[in-house]
Amino acid sequence: MQALTQLREALAGKALEARMHAGELTFLVSRENHKPFLHILKEKYGFDYLVDIGATDHFEEGLRFEIFYNLVNLKERLRVRVKVRVPEGDPTLQTVADLWPGAAWHEREAYDMMGIRFLGHPDLRRIYLPEDFSYHPLRKEFPLLGIPGTLPLPPKDPPKPYN
Repeated sequence: MQALTQLREALAGKALEARMHAGELTFLVSRENHKPFLHILKEKYGFDYLVDIGATDHFEEGLRFEIFYNLVNLKERLRVRVKVRVPEGDPTLQTVADLWPGAAWHEREAYDMMGIRFLGHPDLRRIYLPEDFSYHPLRKEFPLLGIPGTLPLPPKDPPKPYN
């Protein structure tokens, strides 16, 4: 806990916000500063393991999307989260696949499901859906039952009990 408090104090000037909650440290950084910030965490502070990358659709004006990175310093057994907000009109971020090669898969998933484009990605293409699919299913405006006419809907009547 003390190590996280020291890390928070050391990097607070480089982040928009640094918060401790329930023993976890979360940084909110600007889109322009996110890659240099993550580079510092990896190279200077030993956060060598990228657990995952995820995206959230807040469905609000301005900075609609939030991308988060969960990082671990395996040697010190420390965990931090880094969040970045991006606008709906330009949902782009620099790739971090050059820092953590495993990030390439997470970035492809965020691109496929949420439409976040990662600039400089070595192979940014859809991972689940066909390339010609023009929607991003985890966005809040995506219909709950999918695109009408693309898949058959389940029957209205409940299944009959077995005899």
